[in-house]
Amino acid sequence: MPGFILHQNAQVQCPHGGMAFPTAPVPRVTVSGMPVTTMPPQWVVSGCGGPSPPGPCVVGQWITSAMRVQVQGQPVLLFDSQAITNNGSPLFVVSTQSRVQGT
Repeated sequence: MPGFILHQNAQVQCPHGGMAFPTAPVPRVTVSGMPVTTMPPQWVVSGCGGPSPPGPCVVGQWITSAMRVQVQGQPVLLFDSQAITNNGSPLFVVSTQSRVQGT
């Protein structure tokens, strides 16, 4: 399925209200003036109010990405890409740019 490509300022959240941020956006390729994000670098989650146990979300790892679009040999992340955090909670893409799609 095609989906909009995630960039550095995409809004990504954990289910407890924490915001996730990319650790390694790729500045060589931009969409809407922002560097794109690729898999596999982790994302850092801040502001998570997750209960203990299992504890707050700290990092997120993407498990799905684009099948055909790559940047520097790494698949780009899409609006419908899926990720899980260190405690098994999912990350949700809330918003991103809406001009460039990938598959």
